[in-house]
Amino acid sequence: MTRSRITIFDTTLRDGEQSPGCSMTTAEKIRMARQIDLLGVDVLEAGFPIASHGDFDSVKAIAAEIRRPIIAGLARATENDIERCWQAVQGAARPRIHTFLATSDIHLKFKLRITQDECIKQAFEAVRLAKSMCQDVEFSAEDATRTDLEFLCAVAQAVVEAGATTVNLPDTVGYCIPSEMARVISAVGKALEGTNAILSCHCHNDLGLAVANSLAAVEAGARQVEVAMNGIGERAGNAALEEVVMALKVRANALPFYTNVVTEQLHAASVLLSETTGMAVQPNKAIVGRNAFAHEAGIHQDGMLKNPLTYEIITPKTVGVPDTIMVLGKHSGRNALGRRCEQLGYQFSRRDLDFVYRRFVALADEIKTVQDHHLLAIIREGIESGLTPTSVGSELRPNKAVGASGEAATA
Repeated sequence: MTRSRITIFDTTLRDGEQSPGCSMTTAEKIRMARQIDLLGVDVLEAGFPIASHGDFDSVKAIAAEIRRPIIAGLARATENDIERCWQAVQGAARPRIHTFLATSDIHLKFKLRITQDECIKQAFEAVRLAKSMCQDVEFSAEDATRTDLEFLCAVAQAVVEAGATTVNLPDTVGYCIPSEMARVISAVGKALEGTNAILSCHCHNDLGLAVANSLAAVEAGARQVEVAMNGIGERAGNAALEEVVMALKVRANALPFYTNVVTEQLHAASVLLSETTGMAVQPNKAIVGRNAFAHEAGIHQDGMLKNPLTYEIITPKTVGVPDTIMVLGKHSGRNALGRRCEQLGYQFSRRDLDFVYRRFVALADEIKTVQDHHLLAIIREGIESGLTPTSVGSELRPNKAVGASGEAATA
């Protein structure tokens, strides 16, 4: 089966930084850009140069230092924006000007106050100007998914004629469902048949469908996906880079596509972004949340101890997480408890383990998660009451899942 490569366009430092409270200094953006480069993304959107002197300086510095990926800067479809963008990215080994203009009726009428004909003309002229400076030009039809489809196709044809190499169709307000996204991509793709333009999608997560819509776009013909690490971005955020990439990797049997992302760097990128912005990832976040590879239910723990494939479709190390975490709580079973006791240096008979288990469950009901020091206290109480473990360690044995402090490691 032939597999097509999907270009990963990372907008963590541009749209992602627009998340409330996520603004970064130039030094922080450069540090994050280095990690994004290690991820192996194809396009790194470094910022919106005309937005501020700081953003301009950040984009320019990233363009000068990060040499492997395409470095893109964002610009509205105006002369000043485009010129400023080019000044920022022109030092890149592979620069891109990314210009955009809204196309939906609601944006044309209430925000821009222009007609459809004026929109097409402005988009065409903006791309033509950008093309006179930079060979790689991307055009985004803002609010594409709420745009009249016939008009959207006309805009796409006009900007490609003007020199756009990539046409991006954003679901700017996260309004789409996957079948609608596929229909938009298919229609524009048909309108651009015979050209070399690459179709792209940029999905927001207002209805929690950003990743689903991105995958639907890929199946319908998009060959670039615009994403952000940890799913950060305006309002409810962008499609999460880690989720899109791992969906394509894990479900290659159903989705015949691949990316060049180094998935082992995902965890490091997620942690660095959280540390830089101060925005923590929710514990149950797919791929990079601390519970993504944690198991507490006894049935799950028993299955994991017998064969990890029973409850994990991704090996933790694939995304840079050290190991699976067996969380000891009231839902845990005897097998997981017995295994942790052995890791701590104590091996019990079935009868003695029942004693430990009863006290463990009673404590778990009170404190939710039982840490190593709690379990050791129970074990020592049991030994004083007559339990006779077959092996006793002199000290806490190191364990990949639980640190020496007794605190569960985070994923």
